[in-house]
Amino acid sequence: MESFSKISTSEEETRRLGSEFGAALGEGSIVALVGDLGAGKTQFVKGIATAHGIDPTSVSSPTFTIAHEYSAAIPIYHLDLYRLKGPEEVVRSGVEDYFDRGGICLIEWPEKAEHLLPASTILIRIQHLGEDKRRIECFSSLER
Repeated sequence: MESFSKISTSEEETRRLGSEFGAALGEGSIVALVGDLGAGKTQFVKGIATAHGIDPTSVSSPTFTIAHEYSAAIPIYHLDLYRLKGPEEVVRSGVEDYFDRGGICLIEWPEKAEHLLPASTILIRIQHLGEDKRRIECFSSLER
């Protein structure tokens, strides 16, 4: 996966960029999505889902359930760790089990599980720049 930095000026563009990125993801991909509340992480996930034939209107942030699973040729596991408190709770939640399921694992608020993420995890950073403008950056792995 090549690193990139792009500017999005709308939710639709964020989803399109997510779709372009998502088309390159395969089995076993783990993606950490970093950004403040409202930055556009879930819109980006909707784009990734679209690239894999999933209706984007069925995609929502799993804030209260921790994980949503979407069936596709390569299953997508969408995790939201926002509500987890501390490393022990992250381990007890079982999120690490999703890393080895062979699907695509998308993790919002990954800093809560940083100690568990493989070095090969792809990092997406979304920064709100005001109004509808966002900077979306991809780093090929957490090692960067």
